[in-house]
Amino acid sequence: MSPASYLRGLKPDWLRDPKVWRTEVLGGLVVALALIPEAISFSIIAGVDPAVGLFASFTMAVVISVVGGRRAMISAATGAVALVIAPLNREHGFGYLVAAVILAGVFQVVLGALGVAKLLRFIPRSVMVGFVNSLAILVFMAQIPEMRDVPWAVYPLVIGGLALMVFFPKVTTVVPAPLVSIVILTVITVGAAIAVPTVGDKGALPSSLPVPGLPDVPFTLDTLTTIAPYAFAMALVGLMESLMTAKLVDDITDSRSDKTRESVGQGIANIVTGFFGGMGGCAMIGQTMINVKVSGARTRLSTFLAGAFLMVLCIAFGPIVSDIPMAALVAVMIMVCFATFDWHSIAPKTLRRMPTGEIAVMVITVVAVVASHNLAVGVVIGSVTAMVIFAKRVAHLAEVTAVTDPDGTSVVYRVTGELFFASSNDLVGQFDYAGDPGRVVIDLSAAHIWDASTVAALDAIETKYAQRGKTVEITGLNTPSADLHARLTGELSGH
Repeated sequence: MSPASYLRGLKPDWLRDPKVWRTEVLGGLVVALALIPEAISFSIIAGVDPAVGLFASFTMAVVISVVGGRRAMISAATGAVALVIAPLNREHGFGYLVAAVILAGVFQVVLGALGVAKLLRFIPRSVMVGFVNSLAILVFMAQIPEMRDVPWAVYPLVIGGLALMVFFPKVTTVVPAPLVSIVILTVITVGAAIAVPTVGDKGALPSSLPVPGLPDVPFTLDTLTTIAPYAFAMALVGLMESLMTAKLVDDITDSRSDKTRESVGQGIANIVTGFFGGMGGCAMIGQTMINVKVSGARTRLSTFLAGAFLMVLCIAFGPIVSDIPMAALVAVMIMVCFATFDWHSIAPKTLRRMPTGEIAVMVITVVAVVASHNLAVGVVIGSVTAMVIFAKRVAHLAEVTAVTDPDGTSVVYRVTGELFFASSNDLVGQFDYAGDPGRVVIDLSAAHIWDASTVAALDAIETKYAQRGKTVEITGLNTPSADLHARLTGELSGH
C-alpha cells in the first residue's frame, strides 16, 4: 500500500465521500432544529431558564461526539433527567441542580468503569421492543398539547408536513425530507402571515455562548448529602436510556458500539455540561431516530454538528428560528414516532406465534413507561417480570426419576434440569425417605447446580436419609457444580 493510500484510509468516511459529508451535515441541521423546542420544553419541566436546556443540549452533543461509544447517537437535555432533578431545583435552587449534574457525571464515569454496561445483556428482547414502542407512544403524546386549543391552520400545516416527508423522498433523497418540510412550512407561514404558534413562543433563545464556572453552592458535606440521591438517580436513568438507545442504533445500523466507552462518555459530557451551567442530559432516542433512521447519518460528525448548529441557530439566526412554526416540528416528531414504533411486534401473525409470556412482558413494559412517563421505570419493571416468568418456566424443567436395583439394596435417582432456588425448592419432596433401601445414589450428570438454595436442598435430603440410617452418594456433578457444592455443603444450616 502506498503512503497516499494509507493516509486516505485514515480519513473518516465523511472526509472521503462527499455524499456521506452531505448526509451528516444535513442530518445534524435537522436534529438541531428539532432540538430547540424540545430543549426549551425540558427546561420548563426542570423549572429553569430555557437557555439552560439549550446550553446543555449544545455541550452534551459536542462532547459526546468525541468521547461517546456510539457513533451518530444524539445526547442532549432530556425529559427523564429533567423530571429527576426538578424537585432539587425547586427545593434548593439552581446552584444545587448544577452541582448534582456534575456529581451525576462522576457517578456515570465510575459506573461505566466498573462495567455497568454489561448488565445490558440481562434485558430481554421483549423489554427492548416494549421500550421502543413505549418511546414512540410518549413522543406522540408529547405532540398532542401542540395540537390542542390552537388556530385551525395548525392542522393543515401538520398534514402538509407529513405529506412532504412521505412523498419528497420519492423525488430525491439528496436533502432530508424533514428539513425540506421545516423550510417550506416556515416560508408559507411567514410569507402568508399565518398566525400559528412558533418556536419563539416557547421561550427566548440565548444570545451568547455559555461561560464555564463553578456551581454556586457551599462545598460542604451537607451539600453533598443533599445532592447525592438526585445525582445517583440521574446517573442511573441517564445510563439506562443511553445504553438502550445505543443498542437500538446498533440493531438499526447493523454495527456494534462500545457500551463501556458510551457510559464513561455520558459521565464526561454531564461533568462538562454542569461546569457550563447546563441541566445535564443523556441520549435522546427521538432525535437519534431523526438522525439515524430518517436522515441516514452514521458518523460522529452529525452528532457534533447537531450541537454546533444548535448554538449557531440560536445566536446568529435566532429571529429566523423563532419564526419556525411548531406545526413543522410536530410533523417531524410524528413521523419519527411511526418510524420508531415496531409495527411488526403487534401484527396478528406475530402475536399468534409469540409465547404469551413474551407478549405480557412487552405490554407490561409499555404500560409502565406510559403510566410513569419514565423509560427507566418501564425497563426495570419489564426486566423483573421477564425474569419471574423465566424462573417459573425453568423451575418446571427439573425432573427426578428413580430406578431401584434388582437386588433391592440401592436406588438411583436421576435428576435432570437446571437447579436453582425456584426448581430446587420442590426437590426435597421427590424422594421416598422411608421406603428406599439403605444406599441412595443421586445422579446429577444431567443437571447443573446454580446457587446455594440447591446445595441446601441436597443437604436437607442427605440429612433426612441419615436420620433413617441410610447413606447418600451424589454423583455426576460437572466441575462448576462440584466446586459450588464442595464449598457450601454442610455450611448452610444454622443448627
